[in-house]
Amino acid sequence: MALSRTSPVRTCVGCRGRAAAGELLRVTVGTDAQGHQAVVPDPGRTATGRGAHVHLDRSCYDLAIRRKAFPRALRVPGPLATEGVERLLEPTDTPTDRSWSSSS
Repeated sequence: MALSRTSPVRTCVGCRGRAAAGELLRVTVGTDAQGHQAVVPDPGRTATGRGAHVHLDRSCYDLAIRRKAFPRALRVPGPLATEGVERLLEPTDTPTDRSWSSSS
């Protein structure tokens, strides 16, 4: 895959692979429903503050969790809740989210 010179290049905190910023999900530090610090998805890349990037791939997410990459990349102490990002990785059962092949 050739990287575009006009698009910013970012590194996935999970696999450490480099990709165009548009191919990765940006996450920031926010709060969860209980008021604890959490990793919050920022798909529009508009939130202020430090961000980290991860592929929308379960294996990259799992690597980031195992390596404790989110707190380190976001420069916050301690563990962070990651349910918001995890929900994005769960497969949905709606037909609009599936890839349907029309081989008729």
